[in-house]
Amino acid sequence: MTTKSAAAAARATVYGHPRQGRGRELKKAIEGYWKGRITADALRATAAELRRTHWRQLAGAGVHEVPTGDFSYYDHVLDTTVMVGAIPARHREAVAADALDGYFAMARGTQDVAPLEMTKWFDTNYHYLVPELGPDTVFTADSAKQVAELEEALALGLTARPVLVGPVTYLLLAKPAPGVAADFDPLTLLDRLLPVYAEVLADLRAAGAAWVQLDEPALVQDRTPADLNAAARAYRDLGALTDRPKLLVASYFDRLGDALPVLAKAPVEGLALDFTGPAAANLDGLAAVGGLPGKRLLAGVVDGRNIWVNDLEKSLTTLGTLLGLADRVDVSASCSLLHVPLDATAEKDVDPQILRWLSFAKQKTAEITTLARGLSQGTDAIAGELAANRAALASRAASPITRNPAVRARAEAVTGADSRRSRPYAERAAAQRAHLGLPLLPTTTIGSFPQTGELRAARADLRAGRIDTAGYEERIRAEIQEVVSYQEKAGVDVLVHGEPERNDMVQYFAEQLDGYLATRHGWVQSYGTRYVRPPILAGDIARPEPMTVRWTSYAQSLTSKPVKGMLTGPVTMLAWSFVRDDQPLGETARQVALALRDEVADLEAAGTSVIQVDEPALRETLPLRAADRPAYLDWATEAFRLATGGVRPDTQIHTHMCYAEFGDVVQAIDDLDADVISLEAARSHMQVARELAAHGYPREAGPGVWDIHSPRVPSAEEAADLLRTGLEAIPAERLWVNPDCGLKTRGWPETRASLENLVAAARTVREELSGA
Repeated sequence: MTTKSAAAAARATVYGHPRQGRGRELKKAIEGYWKGRITADALRATAAELRRTHWRQLAGAGVHEVPTGDFSYYDHVLDTTVMVGAIPARHREAVAADALDGYFAMARGTQDVAPLEMTKWFDTNYHYLVPELGPDTVFTADSAKQVAELEEALALGLTARPVLVGPVTYLLLAKPAPGVAADFDPLTLLDRLLPVYAEVLADLRAAGAAWVQLDEPALVQDRTPADLNAAARAYRDLGALTDRPKLLVASYFDRLGDALPVLAKAPVEGLALDFTGPAAANLDGLAAVGGLPGKRLLAGVVDGRNIWVNDLEKSLTTLGTLLGLADRVDVSASCSLLHVPLDATAEKDVDPQILRWLSFAKQKTAEITTLARGLSQGTDAIAGELAANRAALASRAASPITRNPAVRARAEAVTGADSRRSRPYAERAAAQRAHLGLPLLPTTTIGSFPQTGELRAARADLRAGRIDTAGYEERIRAEIQEVVSYQEKAGVDVLVHGEPERNDMVQYFAEQLDGYLATRHGWVQSYGTRYVRPPILAGDIARPEPMTVRWTSYAQSLTSKPVKGMLTGPVTMLAWSFVRDDQPLGETARQVALALRDEVADLEAAGTSVIQVDEPALRETLPLRAADRPAYLDWATEAFRLATGGVRPDTQIHTHMCYAEFGDVVQAIDDLDADVISLEAARSHMQVARELAAHGYPREAGPGVWDIHSPRVPSAEEAADLLRTGLEAIPAERLWVNPDCGLKTRGWPETRASLENLVAAARTVREELSGA
C-alpha cells in the first residue's frame, strides 16, 4: 500500500484535451466562418470560451496543472509551423494579408494554391499537416498563440503548462518542400531551429510559465544513431539555456527504447512517459538507466487512446514502483485526451451495464485525479473508488456480451485455403476484363458522394419520428437515382451508389453487427473540422443479416454500367473503432473478416461484379516499432484475404487507402491480393505510384488525381498532368483514374466540376496514348 509520506507531492495533469466542445461548437464556428456566416472575432470568442470551459472543468476535477497551447483551429503541427515561421512560399502572401485566412489556406488550400500535405499522426486516426522544409528555410519565432493561451489560463488563477511539439519530432515529421531534392533531410535544420525554440521558451517564461512540455513522440519509433544524437544535442542546448522555464520532455504511443537513456541524461527537469500497452516496457527501461534522480516523472498510466475503465489497482502498483525511480512522480494519461470523446455520461442510450465499463475524457480525468490522490494519501483515501472500479472490471469480465461461442468456433475453424483466391491474378485479370469490358484508364470514384444537409436532415427526421422508415427510404432512393444518373452523364466508367444511407464508413456497419456499440455523442477529431464517432467493439462480432445488398442492387438496377459494392475492411473496422482490450487484435479482426466474407458473398450472388473493401487504416495501425510489424501485417493481410477470398475469378476486388506513408506497407499492399487498389496521391505528387513501381507491384492501381480534402477544383489539365506522371510508373493497362478519397465532405458544385475535369483528363490521356 502506498503511504502518504512516500508520495506527498503526487499531482494530476493531462497532456491535452478534446477541442471541439460538448456540442462541437468549434466545428460549427469554424465552418460558419468559412461560409461567411460569422466574423473572425466571433470565431475567436467561441474558441476562447471553449478553452476557458475545458480548463475550468479540468481544475474542478482535481487537475493541478492544466495544459495550454494544445488547442487548435485545425492542427497542432500546423500551429507549430506558424510558431517557427516555416510558412511555405506559396502561402506567405495570404498569411501576410490575413493570418487567420492564411492559416486555413495552408490547411485546406484555395482554388489557386494547394494546401500542405496531410497524413496520419503516428498510428492514430488523427491527421496532421506535414511541414515543408528545405535548405533555404528560414525560421522565425512567433509565440503569440502560445503566450496568449498561457496568459488566459493564468488569468483564471490556474497553474498552467504550455505544451509544444518538440523540435526533433517537428523536423522528423517534415518533408522536403516542393522543388527540393527528395533526399533532403529536414533534421539538418536542427541548429537553425533551436534558437527559435529558445526564443519561444523565453517568451513563455516571461509570460509566467514555470514548466513547458515539449512533445517528442517521434522518439518512440526506431531511430538512427544520427536521430538520437540530434535529440541529445537538442536537449543539451535547450537545457543549457538560462532564460527558460523548466522543461518536461514527453513521449507517448510506444516504448522509448534507445531514446530513453538519451532523454534521461539530458539536462532537463522532467520526463513524461507512457506506461500503457507496449509502452509498459518503459518501466523496465527506466529502471535499467537508473531512474531519474532529481527529476520529475509524469507517469502516463491511464490509456489516453481507448475508452475502457482503468484498472486502478494495477496502475497504483505501477506508480508505486515508479516512486523509487524519480524525485517526484505525477500522474497523467498516456497521451493527450484528444483521441477520446468528451463524456461517457452523455450516452443515455447505452446499456447501464456497459456504460460503467466506459471512460471518456471526463472519466479519465477523474481516474487520473483518483490515482494521484491514492498515490499521495494512500489507498484508504480512495477505497470507495477502488471498490467501484473492481466491480466494473468484474462485470465486464463476466458479461455474456463479450463472448459468442458460435463466432469463436467459426473463427477457430478457418484454414489457409479460406484466405486465398481460387485463381492467380493473371487469370483473374483476363476474366475481369472480358466480363466488365472497361476502357483503358477506367474512371471511378472511391465510394461516397456529398452528404448534403438534406440527407443529414432526413436521418435526423427519422430519429426524431418526424418521418417514418418508408419516407426516409424514399429520400434515399431519390438520392441514389440522382448520383447514378449524374455519373452516367459525366462519363464515369465504374459507378457507385453514393452511400447516402451511411452516416460513417465504420459506424454504418457497426450499427448492423452484433458485438459493436454505437454512441450518439462520442465525437473525436479526425482532422480540421472533420469529427467521427468511433463505435465501441464490446463483444464477439457476428452479422445477423445483409447490410449493403439492398441499396447496391437498387443502384445497379438503374444502369447497365457496373456499380461497385462498398464495404469497410476488417483492419479499418478495428482502427476506427475503440477496440476491446481483452483479447488479441488479430482474433477480433478474424471475426470481423468472417462477417464481411458473408456480405461479399451476398453481394456477388446479387449480381455485383465489382466489390471494394476499403482498408485506409492498414498503414496507420502499423506498429511504430519495426520488430512488432511482421506479426501485425500477418493477421491484417490475412483478415482482408479472408473477407475477399471466396469470390469468383471474374469478380473484381478493389481496396482503397488514403493519407498515409504507403512506402512502409508496399509489401503488405501486395499481400492483400486485391485486383485494384486506389490510393491518395494528389497532395504527394504521385509518390505512391513510384513506390508501387519500385516494389514491382503487379496488379492494377488508381493513384488519386483529385485532392478531395481541399475545396479547390483541379483543372482537367492538372489532373491530366498527374495521370501522365502516374503513367511513368504504372502501365496504362493497369492504371485507373479516381479521386484521392470519398466525396462525402465535398459540396455538389465542386464535386460536379472536379469529377467532370477528372473524366476529361482521362479522355485526353487516352487519346494521347492511342495517338488520336
